[in-house]
Amino acid sequence: MIIGFTSSFPIEVIYAAEQTPVDLNNIFINGNAKKYVEDAEFEGYPRNICSWIKGMYSVVLSSLVDAVIGVVEGDCSNTHSLMATLKDKDIEVIPFSFSYNKNRTELEREITKLEKYFKVEHSQVLEVKRRIDQIREKLVYLDKLTYKENKVTGLENHLWLVNSSDFNGNPNDFENRLDEFIIEAENREPLKFNFRLGYLGVPPIITDLYDFLLKNGANVVFNEIQRQFAMPYLEKNLTDQYLRYTYPYSVFDRLEDINEEIKKRKLDAVISYSQSFCHRQIDNMLLKKYIKIPFLAIEGDQPGELDARTQLRIESFLDMLRY
Repeated sequence: MIIGFTSSFPIEVIYAAEQTPVDLNNIFINGNAKKYVEDAEFEGYPRNICSWIKGMYSVVLSSLVDAVIGVVEGDCSNTHSLMATLKDKDIEVIPFSFSYNKNRTELEREITKLEKYFKVEHSQVLEVKRRIDQIREKLVYLDKLTYKENKVTGLENHLWLVNSSDFNGNPNDFENRLDEFIIEAENREPLKFNFRLGYLGVPPIITDLYDFLLKNGANVVFNEIQRQFAMPYLEKNLTDQYLRYTYPYSVFDRLEDINEEIKKRKLDAVISYSQSFCHRQIDNMLLKKYIKIPFLAIEGDQPGELDARTQLRIESFLDMLRY
């Protein structure tokens, strides 16, 4: 079975059940993203609803997904309605929740419910976790090649980390390709650029952001949420792993991680991305307040390249850093 999901959750359970987890976001953005959005709007989805929600809806209806796990607490509130519209199309939907207050007991209960649903023992899940953590260790090393050795671009870092949300449905193949990339990156000359940037927020719907930044002398050496998808803390306990995962919890959990990485990676500035019509735009009020280096907030709506206004804002921001 192919199990689609709306946001990162304990995929170890799905692999332990010998099913294939698929991050619907990755299928959406790597496919004909504009058409996915248009198809959802044709079905009746409103114009002023997040394009990611619309994209995931169309992906499920146009693919071979057997069921969908929706993260109904700790991600997007629109997921509730997404799940309802999928259920109306006779798609099996399975809810999963991260509690806002990071309650260990509640998270353990959610993981246990998932294990029972897929008929796997916790020991099987931990065995899968140990295997997947071997790949995650290599992603931690790739991240170091990005911010310590300057041998990996922000786009490459983004792609490897964001795809670790499901390992493209095949961890062994993912690891083999990762090994090849790491060898290639190790043998490169260090990149030359003027500014070390952090990228905050969900992965962008904008397709050329990283290339535009590098072209203008700035490399992203910290991809906040993508790094979280890779579960970089390598906790042995599954519950501990998903308690340290900052994305589903409060902005203050994110800030603690961000400010630590700003110092470690010697960032010159950060760009905080948010999706149009997303409640996380409000988080920028607090991010900007508690981050003490230059901060630029941008947003994206439809999938595609940077618009002229955002290009100009980024160029002006980098000019400000120069002078």
